[in-house]
Amino acid sequence: MDWDYLRYVHALATGGTLSKAGEILGVHQTTVLRRLDQMEEQLGVQLFERSREGLLLTLAGEIAFKEAERLSRDMENLERKLTGTDAGAVGRIRLATTDTLLNCLIDPIMSELINAYPGTQLELSTGNEVPSLSRRDTDIALRPTNAPPESLIGQRVGTIESAIYCATRYMDCNPDFDPEHPEAQAWVMPDDSFEHLATGRWYRNHLKESQPVIRCNSLHGMYTLIRGGSGVGIIPCYMGDSDPELERMSEPLAGEGVGLWLLTHRNLRQGARVRTVMEFIAGKLQAMRPLIEGERPRQA
Repeated sequence: MDWDYLRYVHALATGGTLSKAGEILGVHQTTVLRRLDQMEEQLGVQLFERSREGLLLTLAGEIAFKEAERLSRDMENLERKLTGTDAGAVGRIRLATTDTLLNCLIDPIMSELINAYPGTQLELSTGNEVPSLSRRDTDIALRPTNAPPESLIGQRVGTIESAIYCATRYMDCNPDFDPEHPEAQAWVMPDDSFEHLATGRWYRNHLKESQPVIRCNSLHGMYTLIRGGSGVGIIPCYMGDSDPELERMSEPLAGEGVGLWLLTHRNLRQGARVRTVMEFIAGKLQAMRPLIEGERPRQA
């Protein structure tokens, strides 16, 4: 049996149609159909039931697909082990994080990393979900979470604390701001997509009767609106305390901190490239813990 057949079985079962399987494999759908016919003729069994809606695995096809899945995982593990044996930080490193962490915290660390290891090629991606490191979508993830996935390993480099902030211009127009009665202020608040965040509890406990002036589905968007004087809001201290245009109106909110984790796959952790980059970033973030945890004095 041609080992390449399992690659086609995997793509056909995953894609569900000839055209989608062709996209996965990078070939035309007629090529996929020809290889499927060859497979079934050579093996003497039907692997897929074909219809206008797509392809459905037969019992024989299910067996072949399970083997294809196993081989796919084995190949990914082999790739991780091989790419993890590099002698240094030279080469490509894929780092995933959030837009706020990239723009407001680690941007200077990235330039320092490139200067320290000129051969490193960084690929950065931002999003709110922990990426699938196990499928090699990325090498390292920097994520705020209190429950990192068990499949990943890494280091907690600090606790992101948040506080109430407003722009200096807002403060000038509202000199009687009273943190004990926050409901009296105009609030920039997150929308329902932020319910999973720790600070969501604070909003529910303290602003039950308050109507937000603006709701936003982006933490960086909230920061921009607060900075522009639209109202008061809760943002991480590493954002607010670094901006001289903002006034911190409270201490870090008790019980609302979230861990900042530097994560990777356990196989990749042994690779020199990943290990070197993680240690470099972790060291820089450790030095920034007072800012991350709201202990840094406010900007003048």
